[in-house]
Amino acid sequence: MQQRPNSSRRQFLGLAGGAAVLGVIPIVTVRPAEATPAMLASAIQSVTGGATVRTGKVKLDIPPLVENGNTVPMTVSVINPMAPEDHVRSIHVFNEKNPQPNIANFHLGPHNGRAQVSTRIRLADSQKIVAIARLSDGSFWSASVDVVVTLAACTEEVI
Repeated sequence: MQQRPNSSRRQFLGLAGGAAVLGVIPIVTVRPAEATPAMLASAIQSVTGGATVRTGKVKLDIPPLVENGNTVPMTVSVINPMAPEDHVRSIHVFNEKNPQPNIANFHLGPHNGRAQVSTRIRLADSQKIVAIARLSDGSFWSASVDVVVTLAACTEEVI
């Protein structure tokens, strides 16, 4: 008859194995990234490929003053026909100070009926919001709004 190992031995081996694994795993501190206007320009460059972005055709509806940056309503519409030969291909929304400058990308086609999207976004601080529309002819059009945020979002620090 075989003897069963002592339960205190099992506990010891389990704890020793757990301690060995924990010694290998690094402890990571997560902090929000410091976004800059240069990061905004770089994000826009990656979408447009360096093409000229003209002002007009795009309407960005967002409150200029928000009390809480956790949920900010936003609507982007583009004044352009949605015909197969002339339509809005995509709408991109960027911000200046959030950790990720590219907030949203919406891809459209002529069957969408109209070029309009609505959503809610989070804003880390008072900043500029930029909406850019890409048309089927390859042109880019934009609008921007400066938003003042009295209570910021995206700023919780995890340690």
